[in-house]
Amino acid sequence: MAGSLNKVMLIGNVGRDPEMRYIQSGEAVTTFSVATNRRFKGQDGQYQDDTEWHNIVAWGKLAEQCNEYLAKGRKVYIEGRLQTRSWDDQQSGQKKYRTEIVANTMLMLDQRPRDGMDGNGETDAFSGERFGGDRPERSERAGRGERRERALAPVGGDENTIDLDDTPF
Repeated sequence: MAGSLNKVMLIGNVGRDPEMRYIQSGEAVTTFSVATNRRFKGQDGQYQDDTEWHNIVAWGKLAEQCNEYLAKGRKVYIEGRLQTRSWDDQQSGQKKYRTEIVANTMLMLDQRPRDGMDGNGETDAFSGERFGGDRPERSERAGRGERRERALAPVGGDENTIDLDDTPF
């Protein structure tokens, strides 16, 4: 095989509110966690749940959008690549490692809050709008006054979006 592939696709719940900061160059970086779950039957025949926690890092405009629109508990699709960083711990002198997913696409998959407000008491920005291009565009349904049941908010580098109405599951 001539090449290689480093691609991660996750659907899970945001585990903690995103934290955004700016590096010295002025570029935004946002970090948060996503929890994924799997259910399996154990040796005793009982179902067991296993939760895996993933560290997510987003840069630039995607970082700003993740910080603005994501909150703990929201269902989200993240696409990106795996990256492992290492550093020497100043206190113990040991080498530390952290594996993260560097996001390049984010889609919110759950419904907006019912009352039109987010957790901070601010107006919900989605209202059927699509994000990720140069400017938000109203969806056809929202333009006709129909309420869109699921928020579709593609964000990231490419124009490929997933509409939940098109998924086979």
